[in-house]
Amino acid sequence: MRRTRLLALQVLVAVIGLAIWHVLTTYKVGGHYVLDPFFFSTPLKVIERTIDDFAAGAIWYHLGITLIETILAFVLGAGGGVLIGFWFARQELVAAVFDPYLKGANALPRVVLAPIFALWFGLGIWSKVVLGFTLVFFVVFFNVYQGIKEVSPTVLGNARMLGMSERQLLRHVYWPSALSWMFSSLHTSVGFAVVGAVVGEYLGSAAGLGYRIQQAEGVFDVTGVFSGMLVLAIFVIVIDAVVSVVERRLLVWRPATVTATAQG
Repeated sequence: MRRTRLLALQVLVAVIGLAIWHVLTTYKVGGHYVLDPFFFSTPLKVIERTIDDFAAGAIWYHLGITLIETILAFVLGAGGGVLIGFWFARQELVAAVFDPYLKGANALPRVVLAPIFALWFGLGIWSKVVLGFTLVFFVVFFNVYQGIKEVSPTVLGNARMLGMSERQLLRHVYWPSALSWMFSSLHTSVGFAVVGAVVGEYLGSAAGLGYRIQQAEGVFDVTGVFSGMLVLAIFVIVIDAVVSVVERRLLVWRPATVTATAQG
């Protein structure tokens, strides 16, 4: 499918969703709103509030704080997940020893840990970064680990028969195998990094998008809450687009699918 057509369909879905929201919160049926605008606001009010916030400039500071927390959590979590995932996949004994501990740590509810991180690291950015790190790390780690383990034994055997060293195997066999898995996890991790930052801000902070949403919620400002959620959604889409650009550059060697080739 061509990109222009895909983009048009994506925009169409958003327009239809906003139109339904507008109709249900603007027009009455039997003397009553289907969705009470006091509780659901309206798309026009949300968009207007968002534009006003950006025009006034106050939101830029909070957006910058959340951006810093998100990038740090994403980079540190993804970097740690890739490195340790590679190491565990190549060291079977180490992976076997730490396997139950990693699975147990991954099962811990992060929202419960957030107040503890605030106690340990304070109400500054680092408690949010650590929370985001715990969300990103495990997603990337398990995907990279699985990507390395999925290397074809035949390809690996042939490479060794040709005399490849461990460094060459890492570069030409293991790394390409893990890249697809890794980028699949990175797309998911973008959202997790934002969630970590925003949840941390929501529970205790003096700045950030999560702080703004919490403040709006505290005074029953539903429009402000939805405006904050809209900014977060756009925020995630932009970061994910950056990851997609990097992915296309690093995976340029990967053959296009038959469908994409035929339709392109």
